[in-house]
Amino acid sequence: MAEPLLFGIAQGVLGKIASPAFKTAIEIYSVKNQIRELENTMAAITAVLLDAEEKQAKNHSLQLWLRRVRDVLYDAEDVLDEVECEALRKQVISRHGGVKGKVHRFFSFSNPVIFRAKISHKIKEIRETLSKISTEKNQFDLTVRSVNDGVVHTRSREMTYSFINKLDVIGRDVDKRKIIDILMQPNDKNLSVIPIVGIGGLGKTALAKLVYNDDSVKEQFKLRLWVCVPEDFDLKKTIDGIIKDATGKSLSNLDIQQSQTFLRDTIKDKKFLLVLDDVWSNDRGRWEELKALLTEGAHGSKIIMTTRSSEVASIMRTHPTHNLEGLSHEDSMALFKKWAFSEKEKQPHPNLLDIGNDIIKKCQGVPLLVKAVGSLLYTNDEQRYWAHIRDSEIWKLIEEKNDILPVLKLSYDNLPSHLKRCFATFSLFARGSEFKSHLLIRLWMALGFISSTREGLAWEDVGVDYIKVLWKRSLIQEVDESESMLTFKMHDLVHSLATIVAQDDCSLVGLDTAEIAEGVRHVSFSSTSLEGISNFDGVPPFLKKPTSKRLRVIYFQLNVDDGVITGEFARTCISKCNHLRYLNLEEGNFEELPSSICNLKQLRSLILSRNKRLKKLPNNICELQNLLVLFLKGCSELGDLPKEMERLISLRELYVTTKQKSLQESGIQYLENLQFLGLDGCQNLQVLFEGTCRLTRLRGLEITDCEGPISLPFVELIALECLVISDVKLMLNQENKSNFPPNLRVLSISKSEQVMELLQCLDKSICNLESFFIYDCPSFTAIPKWLPRHTHLKLIRLIRCSNLSSMPQGIQSLTALKELRIEHCGELSERCRPTIGEDWPKIAHIPRILHDLLKVQWMED
Repeated sequence: MAEPLLFGIAQGVLGKIASPAFKTAIEIYSVKNQIRELENTMAAITAVLLDAEEKQAKNHSLQLWLRRVRDVLYDAEDVLDEVECEALRKQVISRHGGVKGKVHRFFSFSNPVIFRAKISHKIKEIRETLSKISTEKNQFDLTVRSVNDGVVHTRSREMTYSFINKLDVIGRDVDKRKIIDILMQPNDKNLSVIPIVGIGGLGKTALAKLVYNDDSVKEQFKLRLWVCVPEDFDLKKTIDGIIKDATGKSLSNLDIQQSQTFLRDTIKDKKFLLVLDDVWSNDRGRWEELKALLTEGAHGSKIIMTTRSSEVASIMRTHPTHNLEGLSHEDSMALFKKWAFSEKEKQPHPNLLDIGNDIIKKCQGVPLLVKAVGSLLYTNDEQRYWAHIRDSEIWKLIEEKNDILPVLKLSYDNLPSHLKRCFATFSLFARGSEFKSHLLIRLWMALGFISSTREGLAWEDVGVDYIKVLWKRSLIQEVDESESMLTFKMHDLVHSLATIVAQDDCSLVGLDTAEIAEGVRHVSFSSTSLEGISNFDGVPPFLKKPTSKRLRVIYFQLNVDDGVITGEFARTCISKCNHLRYLNLEEGNFEELPSSICNLKQLRSLILSRNKRLKKLPNNICELQNLLVLFLKGCSELGDLPKEMERLISLRELYVTTKQKSLQESGIQYLENLQFLGLDGCQNLQVLFEGTCRLTRLRGLEITDCEGPISLPFVELIALECLVISDVKLMLNQENKSNFPPNLRVLSISKSEQVMELLQCLDKSICNLESFFIYDCPSFTAIPKWLPRHTHLKLIRLIRCSNLSSMPQGIQSLTALKELRIEHCGELSERCRPTIGEDWPKIAHIPRILHDLLKVQWMED
């Protein structure tokens, strides 16, 4: 384990102890003195952790000491969470009364006297262990360090929002021209392969993207395809990736024979350009299989492949390898200045430039290093700090071992401690994964990594800010912002860094994994198929071992095969892993969730989506007072939701599919902390709630595929910012119409016959709309006249609305509008044709225009 992560854990525990909510909790149970002693001991250990990290590589005893520190810190975090959970339980009882019947036994051991004795004993054990560990630290001659050593202040950088910003790629014009010249050469072969080879971080993928997006290449190859090749060159995954890029559809449910047929049909007799990005495997047999399928394309089809291995290139190439070299010193300095200095600093301080010049010599022309170090230095303009980076010992590793990871680790080391824990969770995802911000933030929230110091700022917004900091430090790339969600990727070397810093804290596992290391707290299933696994009895072997008892996260990266997550699988997770914070059982294959779920008192995220056999939830699920997220979307057999859901006082996100007619009896209307409510496939639903409604913090409401008509209490939803309505009929009366959410930022309506009536409700609303989407609505006959008043609009999508005839003149006043998408909208599509359409002058000012799936105007930010 890289111990800066351990420092983050220690900081997190100390932060929890100092929080007002925790101070209130310990007052209730009279453990204030014990906690104070624990805090003092922890502070003494934390003060030397940064020094211990630097020295532990050469001292095995110090490594063992740090491992013991980690284990006891995790134990302390569990106990503190238990105290907080018990305080929440008391809050629920005071508000809603005690529990009844069978559930009462669950609380019998939690009366104040018993709990105080139990928790005091646990704290005493941890404090005694920490005291021994604190005494032992003296033998290592460790120095007390401040977390802010060398860091004076942080500057902010304006971010861009494009997948490939040509302005950020410097010094590759000659390489780009050479590759394009090869692509343009006439060729009798029906398939040619051009390899681009270079070390990690050199910019192979960036070069391939520059070529791929060049106008002359687009003209030459009408079909362009891009796929990131799996590390093991899995043939089916590669084929499915090509199909998905060609069609926009995921066909992973097809077998290998069907996928091959679909691929051949997709490319048959078409001249295509395919980029196979980041090929690692030298398995000639798999390449020959793929090549045989790709020869169905027309003569002149070409493949660009990027790889770090000249051996891989020699197996696949038909053209000489293009060996990518490092940037020149001049180009490296130009790139460095873009990342290390503000655009306002036209004349950077000469002393900093001199030091930067020395640092760039050490970067050896590797763009990833140049950007990472530039981003790091951007945060601090103290000359001594720059000199410290220049003179660091880690540069020797690049010279001796050609290893740039230690230099990348500088960016990690200079992250705030809370972000170090967030960064480590990237190791739970497969190399080359595309990340979605809301999924990642949900995981961080469950682990307690997100806290808000600003009054009124939601955790979800704080999480987005965390991701943007990682972006500024060049630790993530290819960031795209659409509405309130970020999608992005991570360079392979940075992913390797995340794996190194997490070490045995996080682990990728399979359904047949026999054992995990003792220190593992977070597991992610990278394989979700039973193919090739024999004797699967419903439970992965490692879950039956004692090492699983400490798990905090059980995560599935991909959709699982039917029959993988059995009832026995669910029962084992719930009974063995008592400290779970995040449990993913989506696409399960069981009818009932075990009632023992109530024992997972620290559970914060429970994902049960698309469990098509699930009929019932135990009522005592309502005693999970820490639960933040409950997803039941696609559980088509689920009957009534549990009563007394108002007891889930921490719940922030709820997505349900249910057969109920009304949600009134479930108590959802009293969830005062609920931020998002989703309803999908609730065919019997007619009433959400009647009477009192306390959803005053609800920011997002999504209702899809519900027959209705459904009555909505809009008057109560004063915080609603995002409304998504699809294939549902709403009961619109005069009260609803006049109280339509006034502060909407995102409005999405699809498959609705009421679209014109709904839009009329917004005529007199406050003009805050930023995103306006209408899909599959033939009854949408005119863009509302009030739309141009919404001057904050950034994104408009009009998709398959066949009866739209024209664009309002006022659209020209929407100067903030960044993107317009018009797809198969009948006469409107004709009138908006580039340059020749009657309405083109009205929209020509918009930077990005997608017209009938073609990017007719797509300016870089």
